[in-house]
Amino acid sequence: MAVEQDILIAVEPVKTHVLQLANTNPLYLDFSTSANNIQIDKTKPLWHNYFLCGFKGIQEHFGLSDVTGMNCLVDGNIPPSSGLSSSSALVCCAGLVTLTVLGMNLSKVELAEICAKSEHYIGTEGGGMDQSISFLAEEGTAKLIEFSPLRATDVKLPSGAVFVIANSCVEMNKAATSHFNIRVMECRLAAKLLAKHKCLSWEEVLRLEEVQAKLGVSLEEMLLITEDALHSEPYSPEEICRCLGISLQELKTQILSPNTQDVLSFKLYQRAKHVYSEAARVLQFKKICEEAPDNTVQLLGELMNQSHVSCRDMYECSCPELDQLVDICRKFGAQGSRLTGAGWGGCTVSIVPADKLSSFLANVHEAYYQRSNRSLVPEKQSLFATKPGGGALVFLEA
Repeated sequence: MAVEQDILIAVEPVKTHVLQLANTNPLYLDFSTSANNIQIDKTKPLWHNYFLCGFKGIQEHFGLSDVTGMNCLVDGNIPPSSGLSSSSALVCCAGLVTLTVLGMNLSKVELAEICAKSEHYIGTEGGGMDQSISFLAEEGTAKLIEFSPLRATDVKLPSGAVFVIANSCVEMNKAATSHFNIRVMECRLAAKLLAKHKCLSWEEVLRLEEVQAKLGVSLEEMLLITEDALHSEPYSPEEICRCLGISLQELKTQILSPNTQDVLSFKLYQRAKHVYSEAARVLQFKKICEEAPDNTVQLLGELMNQSHVSCRDMYECSCPELDQLVDICRKFGAQGSRLTGAGWGGCTVSIVPADKLSSFLANVHEAYYQRSNRSLVPEKQSLFATKPGGGALVFLEA
């Protein structure tokens, strides 16, 4: 679901072909460049590069070579590097701004797909979930997001509970670290080994979901196949080559991304187990919301707790502070709590019975934020209840 925090861009088209970017936050320096020669430096995830991703995505989609310039002022209240997708929000906002200034039209789904693809310019091999909810969110409902083709289905959340976001105050910049891309690659390699094990043409397979789709089996069956096909010890690049019948050179040049070519061990079994079990939990969560039994909040909480354990132990994308924060949230009344976003820092999301909210917020604040210097972070940014907000909007000056 979309949180209520957002990124805003005020824009004025100009006759020159220059992009002028400014930010209300003095930490983010002004930037200007030619609108027709966009260079995105993958080595430095600077704020303006995320804007350029969205701009370039629209420019390339329409094949435009002579683009008008823009003066833009960016403002936002999403805590950065917190796992609340501030970077994707900026990419999406920039894409929407560019589309609007150029007077072009796209559906929300097309916009989400373009922005998801264009964020790869910064070197993050992300999926499309953040961009999809940025555009497809509707107030008052969560969304089940599915891909290939992209679609979003309403999921009505239980009325007796609220979702609380708590920031661990550990910043994790996806584009600056290789953890994130190594996981993407481990899943890709696991998918290829599973496909080979099942005598599918593994060469084109990139995602674990494709193996399930090609076999036409349930997620539960994919978990059994994973047990059968992969071992829990890490795989070396050499062993992967033997399994696939390819050379080390082919592995490095044809499968691995540039920033994962020097990785010496890959945990394929754990990553596949996490992905298939997490996908099953998502569908289970939706089913419980639809059936709405009396103990809905408890059941949803249990799924969130299982999810965190899997993120921590099988996908290994948590960190000590997130684990501590999740424990504190559960101790003070959350029915379930898990990390949200890419992990390795950032935020937790907890499901809390509405009647326990005020004591929950007070206790978590004291136990996690006051006992350290973390309370230096503005409280509104570090701990807040939220409900499903709406997606991206354009306001035109009358």
